[in-house]
Parts: sequence; structure tokens; C-alpha cells
Amino acid sequence: MCHLSCLLSGLLLILSTTSTDGFARAGRRVCAAAPQSRAGAYTESHVQPVYQPYLTTCQGHRVCSTYRTIYRVAYRQRYRQLPEPVASCCPGWSRANTHTLNCNRALCWVPCQNGGSCTFPGRCACPPGWTGRACQTDVDECASQSHGCSQLCVNTAGSYRCTCQDGFALAADDKDCRPLVPVPEMDTFSQAGPSNEVKEEMNDLRSRVEALEQKLQLVLAPFHNLMPSAPEDVGTDPISRLSHSLQQLDRIDSLSEQISFLEERLETFLQERTLAEHPRPWNKLSASAALISLSSPRLGTKPHHLQEGTGYQEKAGFPSASP
Repeated sequence: MCHLSCLLSGLLLILSTTSTDGFARAGRRVCAAAPQSRAGAYTESHVQPVYQPYLTTCQGHRVCSTYRTIYRVAYRQRYRQLPEPVASCCPGWSRANTHTLNCNRALCWVPCQNGGSCTFPGRCACPPGWTGRACQTDVDECASQSHGCSQLCVNTAGSYRCTCQDGFALAADDKDCRPLVPVPEMDTFSQAGPSNEVKEEMNDLRSRVEALEQKLQLVLAPFHNLMPSAPEDVGTDPISRLSHSLQQLDRIDSLSEQISFLEERLETFLQERTLAEHPRPWNKLSASAALISLSSPRLGTKPHHLQEGTGYQEKAGFPSASP
């Protein structure tokens, strides 16, 4: 019994010497305060007597009733004034746990939002994209010129993104915009007009077109001269006139072949006649001119002395002499 009482007394002594005020010392963000006390409950042990009756033999061999006292340990609730720590945390600060002396945890009356953390009393440290005392306000990165987008900037909650105009695509860095179809460099065309190279190319093309027009006029000039002044079967549009000119060209080609053939036959005939009669010789040029003058005014018509019955026959549209 004595051993148990000594153990309980020692425990109470240890608790009293190791109380919070014994450990309280000045630390970071710890403010001095007047000593205070509070009522604290504790459990106390004590020795309680117990009277136990029993029967025994008295003098004269009689049975007597008596009692005996025994003792046992009992517990009871007690209250006492416990001193508060002399050193307490400054306003806005608290201890991270009950075992530390420093007051390193800040207190924010409005909870931090959007991933913010309380680093100073009543003030939150906000992640990028948020601002305000409680990190409740979104930062509009597009309002400032530090977003880095080359064309368009779209603000989002806590961040932003870059977009491009029509005809452009976002590059790998998610900021620059590249054209979908390659376009000429900006210096190719200036506000003053096309460059010198383009002007030279345009002048060259214009000169070629003018040269082709002149060549066409030279080629069609003989055809216009051969056309009648007011042909009845020729239209007034350029296509009809060109078609008629091509027909005249075919007739000229046919007439040229006829003249060549007649010159050969006439040369043979003149040689035979010269040998027979010895007249004044004709030259080849005079004979050709004579035949042309005897031809019909209409192109493609045979001379009158080459009509049927004169010893010549037509084959495949060209006159041929009979042997």
C-alpha cells in the first residue's frame, strides 16, 4: 500500500514540473502575456477503509459476530488551478502542433482559394494566374502585353491560351502562328506597287503579246486583200472572216500546184514546137504570165483552153495532161 501511494505521489510531482508553463520559452512570433490560470481536472488516488463483518467464537464457546477493517485503493476526481503558458503566439500566428515552441503557422480568416496557401496573417500566396487576398480573382493575362501570343490571346480561368486567325495554324511553341499556305514575303509587294522584277516581267509579256498581234496582222493581211469588198456569203464576225481566209489559202495552194504543172507541160510543148517551126522562142516567165492572164477571175477555175475535150483530164482535183 505504501509503495502504491509513493508511486502516485511521484507521478503527480512529475506532471507538475513538466507542465506547459515549464516548457514555455520565448521563440519566433511568440508574444509575452500576463500569467493566467485555469481550472483543470485530475484524478487522485487515496486509501479507503472497508469494514468487513465475520463470525468468531467468543468466551464460553459462544458464537459472536464482529468485523474487521481492510484497506483498498480508491480514485476520485479533483480540480485545481493550472497556469497557462506565459509565452503565447502573437496575433495571426499559431503553433503547428502542441509540441513546438515557435509560432510558425499563419492564420488567414478567409480561407485561401484556387490552390493558394496562407503564408502571412490574412494574406494568401497565390499560384500563377490568380490574385487577391484569398486568391479569388483571375488574372487576365491577355490584358497585358506579356502573354507572348503572336496573333490572338484567349483568357481562361487561371491561365490563357493563344489562337490564330483564319489561314494560320499554331506552332509547336503554342504561341507563334504559321500560315497554312505559303504566301509571298511581305517585301515582294510594297505599298508603292509591284517590284521592279514584276514590272519587267509584265512589260516582257506585253511586248510578246504585241509582237504576236503584229505577226497575226501580217499573216492575215493577204487574206483580207483577197476577200471581196462585200461578200454575200461571208459574215461580219472575225471567225467567219478567218474561215473564209483559210479557204482562200487552200485555193491559192491548189492554184500554185496547177501553175507549176502547167509550166512543166508548156516547157515541153514549146520545145517540140520550136524544133518543128523554129518560131520566136518564148521564155518560161512569159508563158506563165500568159496562162495566168487567161485564167478565170474566180480562184480555182481552170483556163478555157484546159476545159474538157482539150486533151487534159482532172485527177484528184488537179489537172493532168494526157500523153
